Amino acid sequence: MVSVVLAGGGTAGHTSPLIATAEQLRRLDPHVSLLCVGTPKGLEKRVIPEAGLELRLIPAVPLPRKPGRALLSVPGRLLGAVRQARALLHEAHADVVVGFGGYVSMPVYLAAWSARIPVVLHEQNALPGVANRVASHFAAAVLTSFPDTPLRSARQVGLPVRAAIAGLAEQGRASLRARAREHFGLRSDQPVLLVSGGSSGARSLNTATCEARDELLAQGIQILHVLGLKNFHDDPAVTDPATGAGYHPLGYLDEMDLAYAAADLMLARSGAGTVVETAVVGLPAILVPLPIGNGEQARNARPLVEAQAGIVVEDRELTGRRLVTEVVPLITDAARLQAMGAAAQRVMPPGAAQRVARIVVEEARR
Repeated sequence: MVSVVLAGGGTAGHTSPLIATAEQLRRLDPHVSLLCVGTPKGLEKRVIPEAGLELRLIPAVPLPRKPGRALLSVPGRLLGAVRQARALLHEAHADVVVGFGGYVSMPVYLAAWSARIPVVLHEQNALPGVANRVASHFAAAVLTSFPDTPLRSARQVGLPVRAAIAGLAEQGRASLRARAREHFGLRSDQPVLLVSGGSSGARSLNTATCEARDELLAQGIQILHVLGLKNFHDDPAVTDPATGAGYHPLGYLDEMDLAYAAADLMLARSGAGTVVETAVVGLPAILVPLPIGNGEQARNARPLVEAQAGIVVEDRELTGRRLVTEVVPLITDAARLQAMGAAAQRVMPPGAAQRVARIVVEEARR
């Protein structure tokens, strides 16, 4: 029996490909042993057990951005986390470690290296994080979502997406559209704009959508708006009396496959997960890269923009008026939407989870 330890957490960008890979590993080998490792503060505490996977926790060891006492404490805290990770690997009789980045991955990578357990790492973003940059120097396989990711010996395989998303890509969004719109209380005869800033929401996207709401509804455009739990305060649904188009606010959404099926166009951040999922299912998107960090979100969006499969609007330029001018002519142009969706699927073909799972099993059995 193959034993696989999967490490990743913090955000959906790390947990979603982890869960997707675990699903495919079980399909390849129903007897595979799977253990996931996360931290106490991440999204993984909820979503990984909900996916039916065993989760063990070790302390997060973030690297401070500025010198100080916190930085001086990093070596000791990292050593403690590595010891805990190594004990988990020993307990699981791990044959291979699969890492998806985030704070939890570094100690697990180092524990695997010290125990001579092969490491397969997957980098979701166009620009890699610290843990994956370090582990790429000793990993058995270095896998990426995007082309030209600057990691040693990298192989682009795409981003593993969960079975529901992969199934939607295979069936086509149109096949589930009627059921999806009924699920969310949306009309079947009007276009739908899906807005989501990820699991935590995005203030600028939420603000621009609320500013544009009345005019979009007046144009007969429905809005399915995922605000993020911290931003949702029983926000009321609104219906335009003339067109009947509705504004449907939600705090959080687990059934993103249904949301993608219901939508004609999406407004979103350009995190790796969103870029890849929308591309895989052929949903055209207006992408607004997060304006802070190392510019990874702008890099994530670039392949879609270059293929004319997506549009980028800078965060500082996103207003209600700009949103209306971008959405109205696009969402009412069925031929252009179809061309963008087809181009997106050429950039990000489905099947990444299967490819990653096969590589993991190969490394475990060497």
